[in-house]
Amino acid sequence: MRADGLPLTPSMKAWGLTRSYGSGDTKTYALRNVSLEIYPGQIALLMGPSGSGKSTLLAVLSGLLHPDAGTVLTLDKDLWAMNERQREAFRLEHFGFIFQGYNLFPALTAREQLEMILKWGTGCSARDATARTSDVLTMLGMSKKAHLRPMQLSGGEKQRVAIGRALIKQPNFVFADEPTAALDWKHGQHVIELLRAAAHDQGSTILVVAHDARIIPFVDRVLHLEDGILYEGAERPMELYGDPTSPSPGYIAQ
Repeated sequence: MRADGLPLTPSMKAWGLTRSYGSGDTKTYALRNVSLEIYPGQIALLMGPSGSGKSTLLAVLSGLLHPDAGTVLTLDKDLWAMNERQREAFRLEHFGFIFQGYNLFPALTAREQLEMILKWGTGCSARDATARTSDVLTMLGMSKKAHLRPMQLSGGEKQRVAIGRALIKQPNFVFADEPTAALDWKHGQHVIELLRAAAHDQGSTILVVAHDARIIPFVDRVLHLEDGILYEGAERPMELYGDPTSPSPGYIAQ
């Protein structure tokens, strides 16, 4: 363990990440030479104003969006050196995703939403899938509503199912994009507490993108992204981080 209590080896290390959109006079940078390290058993919060590049960084780190430049080393594997089939298999095995819009299948019950991940994604037997799904539904407080479809669930209940779907295979990483945005704070707090438990109890690495500062007390680290530049902490005092417009390599969050 390091002096600050973190494991010696990060579960994900990225450096030199750059991502732009457009070309010529319309070219804009969503990421500018971003570097960071994140660790197992840790829940990190990525904050920043709208349009700062948060969702772009999440997509690059999770293998969904190719950077213009840079490297993402995940579990000692170079994510962007893989071909698309290898990367898809890696995501299936190690990653879980939670989206603001839930992305639930409208025809499936809450139980079926979770069971399908185990049956199709991990090759789990039907018996084991049923047992593990029951355990997760109990953890989520959804046992009595397991037979309901998304249209019969509240927003908070849908998000709990989405979280269960992401966590049920006990992934090494969970990427959550604005998981509390559509929820009142009572349900939002429950969502963050579930993610925190996944990090601390299962050893997963959790990266949450959100605007809500009320989440800060529940996370282990706060990262701030502004104009495509990453800083450690909820604010970015110039005297600590230097001039973000400087051409120097930039701060490495670790």
